[in-house]
Amino acid sequence: MQSLHGTVQHYAWGTTDAIPALLGVPADGRPVAEYWLGAHPLSPSMVEGETLEALIHEHPELIGEPSRKTFGDQVPYLLKVLSARHALSLQVHPSRDQAREGYARENEAGIALDAPERTYRDDWPKPEILIALDEFHTLSGFRDPKRTAALFEQLGVADDLASVIGPLTERKGSAALAEVFLDVLSLHGERAKLSELVCAAAMRHKDAGGELGEFARTVLELDEVFPADPGILAALLMNRVVLQPGEAIFVPAGHMHAHLRGTGIEVMANSDNVIRGGLTNKHVDVGELVKVVDFASGDPEITHPEQVADGVERYVTPCREFAVWRITGDGTAVTLPGTGSARVLLVVSGDGELASGEQRLHLGKGGAAFLTATDDAATLTGDAVAFVAAPGLR
Repeated sequence: MQSLHGTVQHYAWGTTDAIPALLGVPADGRPVAEYWLGAHPLSPSMVEGETLEALIHEHPELIGEPSRKTFGDQVPYLLKVLSARHALSLQVHPSRDQAREGYARENEAGIALDAPERTYRDDWPKPEILIALDEFHTLSGFRDPKRTAALFEQLGVADDLASVIGPLTERKGSAALAEVFLDVLSLHGERAKLSELVCAAAMRHKDAGGELGEFARTVLELDEVFPADPGILAALLMNRVVLQPGEAIFVPAGHMHAHLRGTGIEVMANSDNVIRGGLTNKHVDVGELVKVVDFASGDPEITHPEQVADGVERYVTPCREFAVWRITGDGTAVTLPGTGSARVLLVVSGDGELASGEQRLHLGKGGAAFLTATDDAATLTGDAVAFVAAPGLR
């Protein structure tokens, strides 16, 4: 086991203070959107003066045989701290088969990996889970179309938007959502001004209670960042979810989502495949969206951790690329899960002593460690609250 030092990502949507506070470093006024812990080739973490990517390349046995047989000589997951000041783009991630097909197709077409019109950067899926550290707001999946139509009606704009949102009541289920979503993305000219009309109506209802008030405030929140963007109408087809600390939401392949604000732990497959669907200046491949997005509607499912041992709770997902646990110390030694594989541990509060054999490593708030497949009997002692990520093969 070794101390692990992550990398900071200064994306414009990030907060300025949350991640510096976690890491115990001064804020310098720049947005700090993400803190990466893993071996992602674009920004690998450091272990004793070299990158984790290089260490794994030199000593692939550190990963563990089950993971090597399944994923090759690489760490198959990435653990992040994500802190959003405002909304990210509407986006979706492909399945493994879709990623393989799309990656091969774009390679055959000669599209450079760093080209702005490139959709598939690798041949991996990108399922992910977001675990809230503070109150976290996100858009997740599609609301029942009839409920959405009723909200536009209550907002007072249903007649003006009839040519766009009509299918919500005229067609059934996913077909209705797909037609409206894709129509919104193609709005131009005078029709593009419909989002301005919706924003004006939202101002009149921003103090309303219940779902209507939330609907109106979502419009205004998005318009502040993406003024008059037609993507606002696409976002209004989606469920707004508020996570309390410790609650999580899982994002499978095909699931449209957009984080709005808050700070959390995000664990994902080690991939760059993001297919955007609005609220962005980046490339939107509408044709690929049609193939990848699951337009089924439903209420979002909030995930709570399940206790698996004293001081150990697991956030259950169907993923093979990653598993994630929360460790809550009470002064006694807690045996860490995920044995037999490479693990990443991050302390988010308190202090703890990590032990494996004769090795000892003190970790305070913001401290992280890389544990190898041979660190089977590793324990964490103290009052630390920590998250552990590993391959999800067990």
